[in-house]
This record gives sequence, C-alpha cells and structure tokens, in this order.
Amino acid sequence: MQTGRIADEFFFMAHDDRTGRPRLFDSALATGLAAGLLAELYFAGRITFDRGHIRVRDARPPADWLQHLVLDRLVAEQQHTATRVWLAFLGASAYEQVAQRMWQVGLVHPQRVGRLWRQRTVYLPTDINTAAWPWARLSQQLRNRRGLDDFDIALAGLTLHTQLETALLDGAPLAARSYLRQLVEQSWPPLRDLLADLGSVVGGTVLSHRTS
Repeated sequence: MQTGRIADEFFFMAHDDRTGRPRLFDSALATGLAAGLLAELYFAGRITFDRGHIRVRDARPPADWLQHLVLDRLVAEQQHTATRVWLAFLGASAYEQVAQRMWQVGLVHPQRVGRLWRQRTVYLPTDINTAAWPWARLSQQLRNRRGLDDFDIALAGLTLHTQLETALLDGAPLAARSYLRQLVEQSWPPLRDLLADLGSVVGGTVLSHRTS
C-alpha cells in the first residue's frame, strides 16, 4: 500500500484522510513536502547533503517528472547550495506540485469547499485505506518499537521535524517518542543533515506563527 514516494506519503500523513484538512499549518506542510522531494532524490542517488549544503551527485533525469523538475533546478542553480534556501524555494510550490502528481496517478482528487466567496481546494484521497496507511503504519511501528525500513525512517524524520509526531503519538508512552528520536538520530549522516535544516526552518516558522 506504499506509494513508493516519500513526499506523497508525507502528504497523506499531513492531512486528515476523510476530510482532506491539513494537520499542519501551511509553512510547516510546505517545507515538509519540499524536504520529502529532496529525500526522494537522495534515495535515488541524485543528491546528497553535507553540513547545510546540497551536492548534486548524478544529474541524469529521474523517471518521475517532479523529481526531474527539482533536479533540473538544482543543476541549473549549483551556485546556490544552502539546503535551507532550497527548502524555502521548493516549499513555495511543493504543495500544488505534489498534489498534482498524486492526482495524476489517481491517489487524490481535488474538491472545492467553503462558501462561494471563500472557497478553497482540498485534495481528498480516492481510497481512504491507502491514505490512512502511512499514519497507521508508522504509529504502530513506533508504539511497538518495531524496526523501520529506510523509507519509513525518512518518513519518521519528516514527521518529527515538522512537529507532526505530537499528533501521531498522541496517548503513546514516552518510550515511543524516545524511539522515534533514536531512529532519526541514528540514520545516515546526509539524511540527518537534511532533517536538521528542516527542523530549523520549521522551528523558525512555528515561532513566527505563534507570535504573529
């Protein structure tokens, strides 16, 4: 039931699987999706992360159109390497792009909601079981301290560093939260580097959100 794409599964986790309403405020959601797209390229062997910077390792275009688009931008702008800069830049369009990719493969469908003069588009899952699976899978794995594969460790890292884990592990013992942090802290150095920058960006936006 995995989609095979980290950003897609994070999109599902960050939204209610029945209403499509986000579980995160806009900037945290957008930055988390941007990090998910960069993580996809990392696992595809195209880029890596080192002390706050992105390095292109392989410029060959991936088969996925959105991964291809992101990689092309990284290659064209290699004078700009700061991960936080790219998280902000990609975050400006990540929501619509990931939603479009998911719509194209039949995972979600757009729906207009709200009053006529305040309508907005939400993306509802076409299969609630598929949409709920990342949340249920990760929650149970962490609560029961089971081993996670590479994909789910990255997904757990996105959850932790966007502060979505508070909802994911609501009611769970403290051991589950400690296990989540342990898994992320023991992951590969490049992934930890990406997640650290994600956490810094989201932390800053959370502070701004609370004081505005």
